Amino acid sequence: MAASTATIDPRTSVFGDRLIVTGSFTAGDTGTLSIDLGSQFASIDMAFANFTGALAPLTIGDTGAVPPTQDVHMNPTCNIDGTTLIIASGLEAYPNFAGTFFAIGRRS
Repeated sequence: MAASTATIDPRTSVFGDRLIVTGSFTAGDTGTLSIDLGSQFASIDMAFANFTGALAPLTIGDTGAVPPTQDVHMNPTCNIDGTTLIIASGLEAYPNFAGTFFAIGRRS
């Protein structure tokens, strides 16, 4: 499978000196995707990402616990590094999920 790619929606929303950018990302063979938004933002205040579709459970077992196993569903994390979004699947078990993202910040 190829690396994840991002598509930025062409219509942005502007209010004052703030900008909202939305987009989507494709499934890939790694659990992390970097999206450079430096051409749109001077700085990013907040961002989030969502996986599309239902997450498959990852079962974690502990023979000493009651109940002995627990299903975990991980949502992506979205970190901001300057004007770059770093979307991580959270677990190596979820490298192939596509999704959408949203960012708001000071426009350049």
